[in-house]
Amino acid sequence: MKLAITGKGGVGKTTLAGILARSFAKEGKKVLAIDADPDANLASALGISKEESEKILPLAEMGGLIEERTGAKPGTSGGIFKLNPKVDDIPDTLGYKYKGVSLILLGKSKAGGSGCYCPENVFLRRLIRHLVLQRDEVVILDMEAGIEHLTRGTADGVDAFIVVVEPGQRSIQTAMHIKTLAVDLGIKAVFVVGNKISDEKEKEFLKKSLKGFDIIGFLSYDPKVIEADQKGISPFDASPSMVEEVEGIKALLRGKVGTQILR
Repeated sequence: MKLAITGKGGVGKTTLAGILARSFAKEGKKVLAIDADPDANLASALGISKEESEKILPLAEMGGLIEERTGAKPGTSGGIFKLNPKVDDIPDTLGYKYKGVSLILLGKSKAGGSGCYCPENVFLRRLIRHLVLQRDEVVILDMEAGIEHLTRGTADGVDAFIVVVEPGQRSIQTAMHIKTLAVDLGIKAVFVVGNKISDEKEKEFLKKSLKGFDIIGFLSYDPKVIEADQKGISPFDASPSMVEEVEGIKALLRGKVGTQILR
């Protein structure tokens, strides 16, 4: 099962990604959690302490590794380097293991830009392609709204694209932009999860504002999630009610996506 989760900053996509990863792992499944958003903190959402998370180096900052695999020094562009570097050993050797989840931080190329053919971007894109198309584990990608690490070929392997929204116009506009990007990449299964929901009126607001979207569930506003973030613990451990709501979303994904690994 390969899930890409995205949305406007602050809507709770990392919270959903963390709870889903821990939930799948609790079922006994092998889970790869990929932090593809330089501004997110998936480590904290999984429950990894601040002290430990600070030890996890993003792949984009591993200059020696990137140069070894691509044949070019990071930070350069143009020139000759390998477009198909070896990456199949990365999840097992560099993934941070925590409660059945293997976490990988991608980081961001200093050159930036989705069209950049610098060594860092080539390496990261090759890794994403490998994780999505060739690994058997559950893979959960915590994406930034630009979904720049996904390409048309990689997107073919994504089972579901989940856009997290909150009841607000800016969040809705971002969701519409993301859906356009997803359709352009050929992703067929695009779902929406409403988060920070206080009452039925907010649910109805999102349903009315997001006509044409497949809303797969809602997550209630829960002060325990905010408290968990302040204490640096996982919402999976702090909010049983949100875990229950995420389990319901996961059950719907089983039916809608129908991937054998979930059975």
